[in-house]
Amino acid sequence: MSSITQILDDGLAMLIGRGQSPARYVVAFSGGIDSTVLLHALCRSSASVPVVAVHIDHQLCEESAEWERHCRAFAESLGIEYIVRQADIAADCGQGPEAAARAARYGLFETLMEENDWLLSAHHESDQAETLLLNLFRGSGPAGLSAIGRSRPFAKGRLVRPLLGVRKAQIEAYADQENLSWIEDPSNLQSRFDRNFLRNEIVPELETRWPALTGRLTRSAELAGEASDLLDDLARVDLATAGVIDRLEITALKQLSPARQRNLLRYAIRSLGLPPPPATRLAQIVDELMGARDDAQPLVKWPGSEARRYRDKIYLLAAEEPNATGCPAEPLREGARVQLGSALGSLSLARSGQAGVAASVIETGLTVRFRAGGECIRPVGREYTHKLKKLLQDAAVVPWMRTRIPLLYTTDKLVAVADLWIAEEFSDESGFQIHWNNHPPIT
Repeated sequence: MSSITQILDDGLAMLIGRGQSPARYVVAFSGGIDSTVLLHALCRSSASVPVVAVHIDHQLCEESAEWERHCRAFAESLGIEYIVRQADIAADCGQGPEAAARAARYGLFETLMEENDWLLSAHHESDQAETLLLNLFRGSGPAGLSAIGRSRPFAKGRLVRPLLGVRKAQIEAYADQENLSWIEDPSNLQSRFDRNFLRNEIVPELETRWPALTGRLTRSAELAGEASDLLDDLARVDLATAGVIDRLEITALKQLSPARQRNLLRYAIRSLGLPPPPATRLAQIVDELMGARDDAQPLVKWPGSEARRYRDKIYLLAAEEPNATGCPAEPLREGARVQLGSALGSLSLARSGQAGVAASVIETGLTVRFRAGGECIRPVGREYTHKLKKLLQDAAVVPWMRTRIPLLYTTDKLVAVADLWIAEEFSDESGFQIHWNNHPPIT
């Protein structure tokens, strides 16, 4: 058994031994030498887990169709399942070409993942070293300097990089020994891309002085990863007294040192899947939001995210998109789910055997609107009609969400305010419950 096959067996067995059991190995198969070796070695290993090769055609060069045919033929020669998907990368996506391609690629992988699948990528020691250097040049902290992790949750399963400890020379030796053929992407020689510039020009020069450079940088990344894990442990301790992950209590934050405040904010933002803020924005959150008057409503924004203050809390949110309160065209009916867009979640209905919206109202479908002003409703259990504005104020709904609360109508009559209130005249003792799924915090 070759050394790479043994490394695969040992590394995957170690993860499985920790109680992480894969249903399938889904290999990110570009057709390059790294993923070709990973796929071939995996099929030669002792693994009894089904293997699927997934090729993402980015459609960015004329040879992409030819490359796809090569990948298909190689997978067929191994007798494994093969899946191809085409990525649609918009020219005006607001990202660089490398970042846009990566986002599109992983977005497609996510759609293909089934329960407990492991997505395997062929990142190796040199990739780890390059990522560490790139993040160092960007001014990253311990989380960024830990570079590429060996395993993390992804979609319905895990993303695993079983070759991180393998040197590029070992991969090349395996490919020669097994007489493998692979795709040579000419764009890898274009040093206008940051990673290629490091790979082709900087790292080789550094290795003439420090031959063991990539191994040492990989070790540094592992140590930074340990430090990052400890900082996450500390953030979880602080979070236990500072509210919940997307609503941090300012009074509790002020009991922490400035470094622990920033650490907790970074951890919370990352845990929510939001883009990390630049250092200047993080400083603004601490200085401007935490230092604002109790009745102020300051806002700090960075691409894809925002932080707001209301009363004694800092709210961490996905940024609102333009035209966020455009009304969905489709009505809400039984068995349907209406997407609200702009990180507002979705609406659905469920029979509950409890007080809810009468079935006769549901049959006609409920149209979804957002506040225009002047709405009134008499909620179930209340004696009088109330202005919606007053109800939202009394319920301490955060101000920026008051125009984003979905309202449900039959013709021009207000039936319900999201899952907060149902109008008495449209209620029934055994009606439908409204569920507002995955919405931002409203209180």
